Amino acid sequence: MRDALINQSIELPGGELRVLQPLESAELPDAGAVEWAPIAPYWSVLWRSGVALARELDGVALRGLRVVELGCGLAVPSIAAARAGATVLATDTCADALTLAARNARANGVLIETARVDWAEPDPLVRQAPFDLVLAADVFYERASVLPLLSLLPRLAPEAWVADPARPPAGAFLEEAARRWSVDTRVRGVVRIHRLRLG
Repeated sequence: MRDALINQSIELPGGELRVLQPLESAELPDAGAVEWAPIAPYWSVLWRSGVALARELDGVALRGLRVVELGCGLAVPSIAAARAGATVLATDTCADALTLAARNARANGVLIETARVDWAEPDPLVRQAPFDLVLAADVFYERASVLPLLSLLPRLAPEAWVADPARPPAGAFLEEAARRWSVDTRVRGVVRIHRLRLG
């Protein structure tokens, strides 16, 4: 990765978390309407859903648990889970995202594993299951993501925490998820954190 990077600070109850972010994406903060989508790659934006999910994880006892994050981007939830003691696999389709995710984890004194994963071809990831918990933050930009995620989640873990600022495709996901599983939703500002029991 050769793009200029900038340090970002995220205040969590358990202490500051710092991440490097591409400068061009830092100039496009996630503060607008939920229909907004950046010109910059999605993975490179510091999404408020990722920050809200990291805050939700902060202080949760995860020691000894295996956690996988789907569409990790800058890996803020992955780093929070690793700080809470989990063994974390951060996944994304973009190699640049994974390189920066590992670097951000090291900068916060934790290690995470990374893997390139395409939801349309998830078998390599499924072979690493079962995990204890799946994390996903702001992954519903397009309706095409809904069915692959509905299919993938129960193949990975008994529980998933999905954070989203009520983008329209997330509504379709939740409608179908509620038919299949128990869903508990917590509101954190504009972000909704959905805890799904997949058993």
